[in-house]
Amino acid sequence: MTTTALPGDQRGFFRRLIPPTPLSRRLATQSMLFATGESTFMTGSAVFLTLVVGMSAGKVGIALTIMGVAEFLFAYPAGRVVDRFGPKRIWALSTVGRGVVFCALPFVSGFQEYVAVAVVFALFGSLGASSHQAYVLDVLPRNERVETQAYMYSWLNVGHTLGAMLGGIALATDSLTVIRWTPFFAAAMMLANAFWVSRLPAAPHDLRVASGERRAKPPGPGPIRNLGWILTTFFMGVLWTNQVLLQIVIPLWLVEATDAPHVLLAWLFGTNTVLCIFLPAYTSRGVRNLRDAMRYTWISSAFFIASCVVTMITHSTVGLITVLLVWLGHLTVTGAELAISGASWSFEAELSDPARRGEYQGVQEVSSALGFQWAPALYTWLALSWAGGQGWLVIAGIIVVATLGLGPSVRMAERFRDAHFPPEDEPTPGAGAGADVDLAAEPS
Repeated sequence: MTTTALPGDQRGFFRRLIPPTPLSRRLATQSMLFATGESTFMTGSAVFLTLVVGMSAGKVGIALTIMGVAEFLFAYPAGRVVDRFGPKRIWALSTVGRGVVFCALPFVSGFQEYVAVAVVFALFGSLGASSHQAYVLDVLPRNERVETQAYMYSWLNVGHTLGAMLGGIALATDSLTVIRWTPFFAAAMMLANAFWVSRLPAAPHDLRVASGERRAKPPGPGPIRNLGWILTTFFMGVLWTNQVLLQIVIPLWLVEATDAPHVLLAWLFGTNTVLCIFLPAYTSRGVRNLRDAMRYTWISSAFFIASCVVTMITHSTVGLITVLLVWLGHLTVTGAELAISGASWSFEAELSDPARRGEYQGVQEVSSALGFQWAPALYTWLALSWAGGQGWLVIAGIIVVATLGLGPSVRMAERFRDAHFPPEDEPTPGAGAGADVDLAAEPS
């Protein structure tokens, strides 16, 4: 069994919010830069798309759906590109691409122009998602992967909070001119992020690409033939539908099915943000191997089911009891999010081929999307329109089935790993103070 937690870290509560190694601090800073830029725009995106670009709400929905479909179609080819050219290079270049797209947004007018920009954004988003995760798994020693990603998740939430504040300031000006040019700030953050990424150390796969080894096809079958990986990531996508409850279903339920004051929504999202900043480094500490990861999926599912039951009860409560139970339902679904995070990082680290990180990430993007994208429509209908709220029990049942399916899927993926994966190049623990590889020096 391999360990995936940093041992011996006995720092105090607040000092444990700071990543313990130079490389983990650099990766966490990158997460914060990225999220700050993205959330600054996303906070006011509804106003931007309707009042600046000039689309109706219906056309906004269609455009975002087209972008989602494009991301789905680009995911697997993007993973192949990452393996071909190296994760760090593609990560940096895709971040520059996102910055260029943000620069184009203030000049977009109308539905067709926005769809064209959105498809390009989806391309860079797919490249960025595959290359980012492939780089993180490749550059970190096995015993640092889960906890470092927990710190990155915390700092990502810090960035989202900062970005939401900056976006809120832009909205508070009540000026369409300010809103129009907000994407320029997001672009500046993306370019700063790209520079930061370019100064990170080269991962083992980057070094193989630079040496010309990329021309040799990795041995063994690829992820398309790894049914265990496909099923594992599909069921993980289902378990990640806790985000649908968190962001869509519970808020709609509060508004339409309870007597809770609408201002409670701000407290719910505030609680989730604070917990996802302060707790990931603690909640991920128990994940040291695949057995621990499976245990955490059951913990996540227990929280998810508790959230469904508690929230369903609020249909027939009143006053302060409703407020407390809705808050408890949101708190338990946050527990589901925190628990499944550590499990998912362990599965990615232990079950993906080190010679095909990008390709495995591409397949994961596709299969997890198949496990997730249907949930907003179905969960909303089940909770709000089916059997007087009894649909919450069906939602809970879906999670139980997904968790039961995950066990055999992980064992299947583990057998495939043991039969086909090559030995993994192990980076030096705590690397990252040097060994930077200039992108311009790598072969194109």
